[in-house]
Amino acid sequence: MDYIIGNKAPEFKAKAVADGKIIDHFSLDLFEGKYVVLFFYPLDFTFVCPTELHAFQEKLEDFEKRNAQVIGCSVDSEYSHLAWLNTPKSKGGIEGVTYPLVSDLNRKISYDYQVYNHEAGIAYRGLFLIDKKGIIRHLLINDLPLGRSVDEVLRLLDALIFHEENGEVCPANWQQGEKSMKPTQEGLASYFS
Repeated sequence: MDYIIGNKAPEFKAKAVADGKIIDHFSLDLFEGKYVVLFFYPLDFTFVCPTELHAFQEKLEDFEKRNAQVIGCSVDSEYSHLAWLNTPKSKGGIEGVTYPLVSDLNRKISYDYQVYNHEAGIAYRGLFLIDKKGIIRHLLINDLPLGRSVDEVLRLLDALIFHEENGEVCPANWQQGEKSMKPTQEGLASYFS
């Protein structure tokens, strides 16, 4: 299996729902020059999924301040996405979610991003941090019952932006404003001193 980290994000054209409307020709090209957080979730109208979608919505402004577009994707149809978006949170819905939700009805996007669960016919909880040039810089794939941390995604986005702007690398558990290091033996020694 070839890994896709460090490579161009697989392109796709698909139907999506955004701002309460169906978009017939949605693609990553629409966000050229922006960071993209593309996350896959198993199915609409399930259990862990709405908690994740609401968690991304609650931090959406933080992503936007960092010039990042959040995009959700599942194997459901655009009509299912629209119905779920019109279902109140109190009934397990995602009413109030404003970022785009892509329909991967034919499973090609999930397959191309290597998150397709052949046995179940759905996507694992894959997450891809794509830089402004369309390169996948981070990926995370969780099993179906394990929700993701939106705060960790923001931390990784901050680390990527910091690295791009400063050329330094970010050590374990690095947070914005903390000490980084030059990617050299001397930089490592300085970091630990």
